[in-house]
Amino acid sequence: MPGNDNRVGQTGGRQEQETEGRPCCRQSASGGLAWVAPRRDVPLSGILNVDKPAGMTSHDVVDAVRRWAGQRQVGHAGTLDPLATGVLLLCLGQATRVAEYLMAGRKRYRATIVLGMATDTCDAEGRVIYSGGRADFDREEIETALASFVGPIEQVPPLYSALKRNGQPLHRLARRGEAVDLEPRPVEIDEIVLLDWTPPLLICEVACSPGTYIRSLARDLGQRLGSGAYLAALVRLCSGRFTLEGAISLERLGEAFRYGQERDYLLPVDEALLDWPAMVLGAEESRRIVQGRAVKAEPPLEGKGGALCRAYSLDGDFLAVLTHHPETGQWRPRKVFGRREK
Repeated sequence: MPGNDNRVGQTGGRQEQETEGRPCCRQSASGGLAWVAPRRDVPLSGILNVDKPAGMTSHDVVDAVRRWAGQRQVGHAGTLDPLATGVLLLCLGQATRVAEYLMAGRKRYRATIVLGMATDTCDAEGRVIYSGGRADFDREEIETALASFVGPIEQVPPLYSALKRNGQPLHRLARRGEAVDLEPRPVEIDEIVLLDWTPPLLICEVACSPGTYIRSLARDLGQRLGSGAYLAALVRLCSGRFTLEGAISLERLGEAFRYGQERDYLLPVDEALLDWPAMVLGAEESRRIVQGRAVKAEPPLEGKGGALCRAYSLDGDFLAVLTHHPETGQWRPRKVFGRREK
């Protein structure tokens, strides 16, 4: 991207999925992110709630855990920009099959926004495209402007993002100088709480739907106030039921893998689905489910899964994600996790 000498930050261009040239991927107090474990004969399965450090892409974190775990089957459930820190959910082994449900969880962020200036990336990593804007607003003006974004809204994503157009990430098209028309997308902001306003910095907490860009919120706030604005810092406080208080630092996670303590932090696969209703099946029904066959049962009433529920054996083993077919009164396996008996 041109104009690096006019950037707010010093981290260089946005590289959401590119790790080449990032020295942070090779540094760690636990002995170095480049440490590689032997390949596992039996891959780990479960969820890791990681407190992502600033300066790393989400893909950087995935790469590090792949090396430490000795397995390739590792992915994340919701990208965080390099600038951002906080809850990043990693799925290992069979847990990669529940990533879609983790990504659907509501999010909560703490955002630091600078008024009076705008950048091309909508954050501190970008090139300044506007400066000298007003920043002497009173608290009531800020709160009124923030409140206007609460509820269902149409939001235009940032050009420098990992969203794709014709198979190409938008940030790559932007760096090549290609013009891209971005369509607004429906998102929902549940709540915005102003925590501090010390001009030109404001700090707020935002609860929102998945797919909401806080960088876009900062940009749009600056436009609403007529001052310009960009996102200076971002912390993801929670993703669904997973919170920052329950997250492990990447440094500590590296140490845990090195000393064989990783299972202390590995959450079971069904942790992603605990808000859903659950069904306990007898031996014959369990056998049918792990064979991919339907069973008849009344739909559970509690939980948020709707037409989906968790299925367990009498021994408490997580067997499958089931989907309900009201026309037949049957539950059919959508994703099977239990093993067939030999």
